[in-house]
Amino acid sequence: MHGSYIPKGYEPHLTLYQTQAAISLIKRIFQDSLANELNLKRVSAPLFVDPKSGLNDNLNGVERPVGFDIPGAGREGEVVHSLAKWKRMALYRYDIHPGKGIYADMNAIRRDEELDNLHSIYVDQWDWEKVITEETRNEHMLHQTVKSIVGSICDTQLTVRGKYPQLMSVPLLNREVAFATALELEEMWPELTPKERENRFARENGTIFIQGIGGKLRSGKPHDGRAPDYDDWDLNGDILFWYPVLDCAIEISSMGIRVSPESLDRQLTLAGCDNRRELPFHKMLLAGRLPLTMGGGIGQSRLCMLLMGKAHIGEVQSSIWDDATVRAFEEADITLL
Repeated sequence: MHGSYIPKGYEPHLTLYQTQAAISLIKRIFQDSLANELNLKRVSAPLFVDPKSGLNDNLNGVERPVGFDIPGAGREGEVVHSLAKWKRMALYRYDIHPGKGIYADMNAIRRDEELDNLHSIYVDQWDWEKVITEETRNEHMLHQTVKSIVGSICDTQLTVRGKYPQLMSVPLLNREVAFATALELEEMWPELTPKERENRFARENGTIFIQGIGGKLRSGKPHDGRAPDYDDWDLNGDILFWYPVLDCAIEISSMGIRVSPESLDRQLTLAGCDNRRELPFHKMLLAGRLPLTMGGGIGQSRLCMLLMGKAHIGEVQSSIWDDATVRAFEEADITLL
């Protein structure tokens, strides 16, 4: 998807003020359900970190973080891209035991993001992380957690539909998750791009989890980019739902079991990121001092879009858009917050 557009015949189901109230309802209900399902406690999280700590998410390695000087502290600050690594350090510092975890509201700026109906430079998500054991560090745990998250999303949809009958025309989400690896999708449809494979699989199944993202496939290219120092590329993936409003799959969550010392060692070399080995976070992880964990991020604005049948992420979050997008939505009498 490149650039914003208004789907033919689209009209918002809720007024501006109903939308704002529904956003609040969705966020309250879902985060309580998620915390209950995964045994999580809410914690406060940073908006920025010290770039020398190694705690920021490097995403694909090409995105430029927003940095600034802090005269009072005599150092630099860097706005987070996500809390992927910070959460694992927090679990270590808080001495959280296996089976329990944390979640936080994460707000970020990704200034190099291409703007369209699903992408904004402002990122808001629930970042969650929990401690696991060597025995539970496996695919079964990954898949069960995916099902729990999808269940919480579907339960939230039912509650919101009860409050706002106007949303009854928004299709019910499929609770049954279809699982496939990125390699399996490539083998099924080698002629398609990764995004086209996602759309094909999601259109056929409704709710999907694509596993194994970051490492190179048989084509020599990864399904999608992943930093080498938080997810284990064999035990991670994305949750996506088919979204008829935009006729495409919408990714709601990127998640996974995190790297062990062994998989971090391997992935840093594969990604050409051996220079990170000397950063404080990476040194602790390679030495086996950090707990084994799993975690992910769940997009708040995207979830609100999905459950309210919105056509543009700007209808559920306040950000900055190009002039052409602003003009087109104003002419269509559709409010971007």
